[in-house]
Amino acid sequence: MGQNILVTGAAGYIGGSVLASFVTRTSGPINAASISAVVRSEDQVQALSKLGVNVIQVDLSDEMALNEAVVRNEIDIVVHIASSIDSRVVSHLITALGQRRKASGEEVFFIHSSVAALFATEGGWLYGEVKDTDQRFEKEKQIGGPHPVRETNILVTEHAKAQGVTSLNVVVPTVYGRGSGEWRKLSVNIPAYTRASIKHKIVYKFDKDGSPPAVHISDLTALYALLVEKILQKEQAPSGEKGYYFAMAHRAPWWDVMQHLADALHARGLVAEPKVQIWPSDEMAAEYLGFPLLYIRAMCTSTGQLVPVNAYRLGCQPKWDEKRFLESMDDEIRAVQELDKVKDTVFDSILPSSRN
Repeated sequence: MGQNILVTGAAGYIGGSVLASFVTRTSGPINAASISAVVRSEDQVQALSKLGVNVIQVDLSDEMALNEAVVRNEIDIVVHIASSIDSRVVSHLITALGQRRKASGEEVFFIHSSVAALFATEGGWLYGEVKDTDQRFEKEKQIGGPHPVRETNILVTEHAKAQGVTSLNVVVPTVYGRGSGEWRKLSVNIPAYTRASIKHKIVYKFDKDGSPPAVHISDLTALYALLVEKILQKEQAPSGEKGYYFAMAHRAPWWDVMQHLADALHARGLVAEPKVQIWPSDEMAAEYLGFPLLYIRAMCTSTGQLVPVNAYRLGCQPKWDEKRFLESMDDEIRAVQELDKVKDTVFDSILPSSRN
């Protein structure tokens, strides 16, 4: 097969870090591949062009432009990180890959990015503990909609199969740590809490504790790289209905996280006291954090009984654990102070009604 890789969301936190991980390799199959990156603006084109990759400015909702980008650049592997909820983009990319497969006669691959909160009770999951080797796809279909992430997951598997495209689905949990991309370098959750705490001089937590799965950005990018390497080396990896990968390294005990954050902020003189208060309401939390109210419980109080198996079987070895994570809160605060310059657009595609 060819070695042409396309990364979407390449100006984002995760996508940019994945791209950086790919282009900084000095050996191995990814180093020998041709890499293209999709961005939305001319400023992002300028920022990423220095990396020596083929930067494509395209509106992902433009089916014809997206199809042309995939076919003209002879893309064999799409690493889709731009959105987990926009089924139109997923459909366009997979259809274009199907055309590429017919033209080349070679296998093509679509690596999707989903979210772990979908497999928690707050996200509508009804079946308790779940391994990524279980029959999650059939259970997702049984639950059905309306949930844009679940509906997109189902579409990925079904549409890829119909188009002759091999699909893999990386289920992304809470991500933390400094990004290594050229544009957006901050994650979502902890920076949001940090901004709100500094602005209002107080740290809040929800009335319900949660312990969601979590992963450091460097461990997450290592998983994406591992999957792409397996593909390039023509090694077998679970795909399709069996191709889910829970990108979980450890859990994030949220009340403990908030206490560590409060201690670190107070030590810097950024909050009035190290005591963590309960949010007076979900509405206030959504407003202060900038999260959509419709999903705030799933984002901030969920736990989920996820058990990662597939990634570890392939050789994934995370370097960060819970203890190291909790001890890194001062680094998270410093990152916000130094890097909080790019507007967070992660929720721009969610309906406005979900914010209020």
